[in-house]
Amino acid sequence: MFTGIVEEVGYISAIGSDSITISCKDVLSDIKIGDSIAVDGVCLTVTSFNASSFVADVSYETKKVTKLGSLKQSSPVNLERALLVSSRLGGHIVSGHVDCTAKVLELKKKDSFYELSIKLPEGYAQYYIKKGSVTIDGISLTIADVLNTVIKVAVIPHTYNSTNLSSLTAGGSVNIEFDILAKYVEKNLLMNDNKNNITMDFLAENGFV
Repeated sequence: MFTGIVEEVGYISAIGSDSITISCKDVLSDIKIGDSIAVDGVCLTVTSFNASSFVADVSYETKKVTKLGSLKQSSPVNLERALLVSSRLGGHIVSGHVDCTAKVLELKKKDSFYELSIKLPEGYAQYYIKKGSVTIDGISLTIADVLNTVIKVAVIPHTYNSTNLSSLTAGGSVNIEFDILAKYVEKNLLMNDNKNNITMDFLAENGFV
């Protein structure tokens, strides 16, 4: 389990047929084999490490669902160690299980902030709302605006400077994990015996949308 608060930006130093090696520093301080580390929001397991890098296996399914399969040597990646029970939950609950990838439309500076616009695939509209949380490349962000399948997020200077967001370009892809609470709400509604009574008007009247 993670929070979406990136600890450092690492760099891909080697790519194997079913593994990647990531050069980094901060997340190695208390690392152990078997630990979980979110790499651009993807939960990976440490299989080996040394003083300057760690290795993690990357399955075929992970390559298919996420953008990890398209990364190249020296690509920057956001890193976060698994949440400690004693830690503050600074972002939101992040599982590290990516739902899909999305296309970067634009990243522009607005005053001292930045605005990131991305286009999501069809079929996920029930999982995101204005002012809701979304994880983009492992970063916990708040949705500022929604227009059909396009969402915009406001990025503060600290997040921009402390993550790999500055390397994003229009046409590129990002890993997306939707808020797990939205998924549980959907599951609960679908299993409810009175689900036929759940309408958009009902959700709006009760503050869900």
